[in-house]
Amino acid sequence: MTYTPSTQHTSVPAPRGVPDRHINAVRQATDVLYEVVEELDQAAVRGQSLLPGWTRGHVLTHLARNADALVNLLTWARTGVEHQAYTSRTDRDADIEEGSRRLLQLIKADLDSACLRFDAACRDMPAHAWRSEVIAPSGTTIAASVVPLFRLREVWIHLVDLNCGVGFDDLPAEFVAELLDDAVKQFEGRVDPFSIEVDLPEGGQRIWTVSGPASRSSVSGSASAVLGWLTGRTDGTGLRGELPELPDWI
Repeated sequence: MTYTPSTQHTSVPAPRGVPDRHINAVRQATDVLYEVVEELDQAAVRGQSLLPGWTRGHVLTHLARNADALVNLLTWARTGVEHQAYTSRTDRDADIEEGSRRLLQLIKADLDSACLRFDAACRDMPAHAWRSEVIAPSGTTIAASVVPLFRLREVWIHLVDLNCGVGFDDLPAEFVAELLDDAVKQFEGRVDPFSIEVDLPEGGQRIWTVSGPASRSSVSGSASAVLGWLTGRTDGTGLRGELPELPDWI
């Protein structure tokens, strides 16, 4: 499986508002994903991922369907005709369950095709369409320009979920703060307020407040440890402070 995205934009500055930086980062993350998948055999793809009840086949099928769901959002932004990410949560779950049982070569081919469709959808977006608003799977209204960041998050987090040697320490340092921004937003209004002091991989610290104004409750630690905890992938070992109980990641 070889990922060969277009190089049309590599030497041309992106027009204002076009998320070229995130699009290129998705391509790089997809290359890492392909490297990991190439090492899997049929037994490994049937093996348990870090997500309860999901094999690696479930995770890879989810990544394919997520790419198609985000293509739907980009189509919506480009055409102005509503294209919801998924027809329903029930259909999404059924597609993942059914797809996870396929032979490895079929899972690989499906993932490859879906990733290429996403890259083509990004490449074909007119600059003005990135400003259009669409509805994310969570129900939140977002600008289309945020969609590539959503894909970047999905690829990296699920690379960790595959349990094949990729961890949160492997995330590109230049995107960690943005991924933390995104993770914190997941809990707005869903938990009592608390603050997080994060040691960033490129040096320095940054403080996030979760679900409201700063409070006396605070958590601190490395960016990778905080991301693992916020996304529900780790139990917070290595973090300092009193850790609040978090609702499920969405």
